[in-house]
Amino acid sequence: MNPTTLPPAPHKVRGRGRPPKDISEQQDIRHQLIQAGIIALTEKGFGASGLDDILRGAGVAKGSFYHYFENKEDFGIAVIRGYACYFDAKLARWLDDDTYPPVQRLRHFVEDAKTGIIRFDYTRGCLIGNLGQELAILPTSFHQELRAVLAGWECRVATCLTAAFDTPSPACGHICQRWAEFFWIGWEGAILRAHLERSVRPMSLFSEIFLEMVEAGCDLKG
Repeated sequence: MNPTTLPPAPHKVRGRGRPPKDISEQQDIRHQLIQAGIIALTEKGFGASGLDDILRGAGVAKGSFYHYFENKEDFGIAVIRGYACYFDAKLARWLDDDTYPPVQRLRHFVEDAKTGIIRFDYTRGCLIGNLGQELAILPTSFHQELRAVLAGWECRVATCLTAAFDTPSPACGHICQRWAEFFWIGWEGAILRAHLERSVRPMSLFSEIFLEMVEAGCDLKG
């Protein structure tokens, strides 16, 4: 859950500030701002992330910021959507890889996440989980964005788990959806605990118990 590169973001024209001379440069600068925002919000959260620090991280003048975003709230929504796009591609990479059994795909995702959190020395977590801890200070417009992202992630996991059944049925789909929701509730807590302990042990513990539950439920061990 630690972003390094992001897919190109669509251009959004704003009226304030001095715009770059060509469209490709505009897209590049907007993308740089979103990427800098993702790094800031995964490390510090929304409330503690100052606009000046984000602009310095992106190498963008403050006046130019308002050519792309109306205010910090508008920027925050763009950052959430940028992170969601990035992370959906990560989930697709691991969970859609049908060269491995479904449960193993989820294990691969878990191991990748553990490697990432160690690589960044426990300074970055899940942007969506971080923002979920700041609901009291977030604009209300963020709430639906966060719910939509989590629903999309749940759908990814549920689809993967459903493939573990030899003969999927509506009942299988229902239980996989419940498992997927439970996974993200527990996984976000495991990441928070990993940061607190500076150890991936909570992530390993949760994922091992969850996958054992899934294997038993799918009768995969027998």
